Amino acid sequence: MMRTIEVMLVIIIILGAFVIASFFAVLPSPREVSPLNLRRLALTTLQLLDSDYSLSEAAFVNETDANFPEVASRLQTALSACLPPNIIYNLTVYQVLGENASELYSYCWSISNAESLGVGSDAASLLVVSSNVTFRVIPERIGEKSGVGGTLYILNCSDARGWWITGYTVHSLAQDLYNLLSPYFQNTVMVQNTTDLGKILNGTSLQGETVQNAVVINTFGEAVPIPSTYCAPPYSNDYARYCHFLGNITRLYNWTWASIVGYPFYYVSNTISLKDQQNSWGIYGMNRTGTAGMNAFLQGIDNQNYNRVTTDIKSEVGVVSLSAQVLDSCNYYGIYPSPNQTSTRALKNSTLASYNLYPTLEIFNSVNVGGTIYNPGALYNHRSGASITGSLLALGLTRTPDIRLTAVGLLSYYRPRLYHSEYTATNATRLVVLQLGIVGGV
Repeated sequence: MMRTIEVMLVIIIILGAFVIASFFAVLPSPREVSPLNLRRLALTTLQLLDSDYSLSEAAFVNETDANFPEVASRLQTALSACLPPNIIYNLTVYQVLGENASELYSYCWSISNAESLGVGSDAASLLVVSSNVTFRVIPERIGEKSGVGGTLYILNCSDARGWWITGYTVHSLAQDLYNLLSPYFQNTVMVQNTTDLGKILNGTSLQGETVQNAVVINTFGEAVPIPSTYCAPPYSNDYARYCHFLGNITRLYNWTWASIVGYPFYYVSNTISLKDQQNSWGIYGMNRTGTAGMNAFLQGIDNQNYNRVTTDIKSEVGVVSLSAQVLDSCNYYGIYPSPNQTSTRALKNSTLASYNLYPTLEIFNSVNVGGTIYNPGALYNHRSGASITGSLLALGLTRTPDIRLTAVGLLSYYRPRLYHSEYTATNATRLVVLQLGIVGGV
């Protein structure tokens, strides 16, 4: 009984103390409990006003300009619409001076809706740039510094057909590659027909460019254009011999041969000389070399005699992902293909290594299938001792080509630098400061 009385007395004492403390306690105002972040509001307002560059345009109007009153009025209207009704402001524009000036900024003009902002104001600032200033990035051109190579050939032969470039035409792929890569090469040449292709295969330049150490991009997918000269014996008896010849030329000229999708050298194409032949799918102007074409190219680049081999060196590996090195290049060069793709034509590493071709750059991460390593996308160097004698970029993707992968793969390999240009226009930058306060003070 005594215990119960003691517990009740304790409860009464605690409740009494709480009631007395609550009575004398002074609670803070709602404004102090949850204050308005004036700096964040000011910055958000500046960014909103400049979302369509209106603030930048207004900041470069001077007080002496005839249209200044109209600009200032529109700006005040915009500020009133953006800010709560109990917020007062002062917006000031400063000219950013050159680095040799004694001061960093000089006052230009200001607008305000109050004589004073009180003691509890806060501010944010935003740098704006004149519309007559253009920021540019100037790329280093491949071969410019080393003096080696620097030519990009893009096969755009009008007298050949593509295969496994579903949804695209050869011309559209070639044009997109030209737009992406031509700034990075000293010379970019569109090879418009198989006659011109035959010329560069014989070492003859088309526009005074350097043939040696060039990059050749085949935009025809699994097919490769063949000049009429090579549509005769001994090549016409077995068109894989032409692929062997391409391997020899790639080694001889130290080319980087790029295949943008599918299984390389699976067909040869010429719509005139092969007009009566078809690829077994009803596409005329093509001849199917099959797996022998790829094997023949490997023999040629390794300086081996031609021997028809039909071993299949590909595998279907499913969804694959870009390598870390290429992802870094995507950010550096501003080219963003999908990081995940589907590959049904991944090449067997050990087979390419038997021809002295080694993956110098993995575009996609390699895949282990039953203990065998396959590369769904890589750039292989052919090595003869310490020297590189030809290279192969192969993207074993499924049907739909993404030429951004070819572009970022080549740029990841050659690593041309980007030089950010500095603007030299005078009075090009101004600083806008927005100071906010609350009506009635803090």
